[in-house]
Amino acid sequence: MEQLLWRVLPLLTILVSFIVFFYLQDSYRAQLYPIIKLPGGKCSLLPHRHFWITSKRIVTPQGIISGSVEINEGRIISVIEGNGKQGKSKQEEVIDYGDAVVMPGLIDVHVHLDEPGRTEWEGFDTGTRAAAAGGVTTVVDMPLNNQPTTVSKETLELKLEAAEDKIYVDVGFWGGLIPENALNTSILEGLLSAGVLGVKSFMCPSGIDDFPMTTIDHIKEGLSVLARYRRPLLVHSEIQQDSENRLELNDNRDPHDYLTYLNTRPPSWEQAAITELVGVTKDTRIGGPLEGAHVHIVHLSDSSASLDLIKEAKNRGDSLSVETCPHYLAFSSEEIPNGDTRFKCSPPIRDAFNKEKLWEAVLEGDIDLLSSDHSPTVPELKLLEEGDFLRAWGGISSLQFDLPVTWSYGKKYGLTLEQLSILWSKKPAAFAGLESKGAIAVGNHADIVVWHPELEFDLNDDHPVFLKHPSLSAYMGKRFSGKVLDTFVRGNLVFKDGKHAPAACGVPILAK
Repeated sequence: MEQLLWRVLPLLTILVSFIVFFYLQDSYRAQLYPIIKLPGGKCSLLPHRHFWITSKRIVTPQGIISGSVEINEGRIISVIEGNGKQGKSKQEEVIDYGDAVVMPGLIDVHVHLDEPGRTEWEGFDTGTRAAAAGGVTTVVDMPLNNQPTTVSKETLELKLEAAEDKIYVDVGFWGGLIPENALNTSILEGLLSAGVLGVKSFMCPSGIDDFPMTTIDHIKEGLSVLARYRRPLLVHSEIQQDSENRLELNDNRDPHDYLTYLNTRPPSWEQAAITELVGVTKDTRIGGPLEGAHVHIVHLSDSSASLDLIKEAKNRGDSLSVETCPHYLAFSSEEIPNGDTRFKCSPPIRDAFNKEKLWEAVLEGDIDLLSSDHSPTVPELKLLEEGDFLRAWGGISSLQFDLPVTWSYGKKYGLTLEQLSILWSKKPAAFAGLESKGAIAVGNHADIVVWHPELEFDLNDDHPVFLKHPSLSAYMGKRFSGKVLDTFVRGNLVFKDGKHAPAACGVPILAK
């Protein structure tokens, strides 16, 4: 008996070690993602926790394959090329998507959901429903235009409370860098410790009273704190040049003419801001005093001197990245109708030559990633009837259309499915620190969009749009290629055939 016990004891020790290991692994994941909701029930339109997806076009880090993806308890547990074994038991559902593309869900790192405080503009419910309908499985919410703005631990907690049981996709949060918390680092440290993925600042007036602009000195102070947390600073990079092209309403220029507005925000505004930023990002190089900090330039519009400054800084080793948005790649100033304020945004949409150069930068990798800068408002602030570009609220409403817009315009320039996935999934995941997202790979969250690139549709009143104010979108009335069929978030089928899952089971993402 004693001899048998000594033989069994080592096996028991190994078994206990395995149990402890997996327990600790689960505890770590719970810290990163505090709310874990498994597939099935009201969270999903598919009543299975363990199932397979098959397709002739699966976009993986190794390329496009014909094969299968196995999903269990919200994660990808195998990716098989060719006719592997699927559904080995009757309990394992197999969904065959044929020629439809199976791709990592899009990650939109620049979204204004406006809650709490301005749910008449958008809100977590409508915004994340729109995201799911567009194949966007994760969004990162900006610290404005909600009220109050997210600039402290306390205001982040208000946003988390507002999001509870309302989000259909996973949602991360950027905090705000403003003069108050830049000069009082304990407030900024509290905000970062509470879980924001990074912070955002404006180098020009934001248009929101409780989100004042920052100077380069504020930015330096913020970066010194961010370096310790190794989280990024996102910057709206325009500096107002008072001596240039400032048009007031008493001028004889027509405010209904888009060129009138365009001339109020010339490329020199972007160039001035980026010149100051790259003077600081040199310190983010390895061994520099700000090593660990990272600067990210949001919604780049100018493809001339501004882009050249960014390329030079990146080439010398600065920790710097840049995004642009679909509206800068889809539209040009020459085609914007006078009085159509749906197209107003800042920085503004520039001319056709500028658009061509932006596409060149995207395809050559000089622009790191894409984001929507989904920035809705209410119709009365957009001044659609008056058509006054100088007084209308700026912002493009677009979250649901990231995928078809990028694909429809991009394929004309040779954009591939792999490049699309890198720009909208892989690079955004890496930038925001989302280690379990951005690729169809074993161990990752089963965040997947299924769509048909060849299928065309008219974005009109008959098309189901889930944004709060669809009529405000500049994309309405256009014809696109690339229809989203199904969207999975952590294995939950959250959108299919124009319908959402009964319950909102997205997860708030907090950094630790």
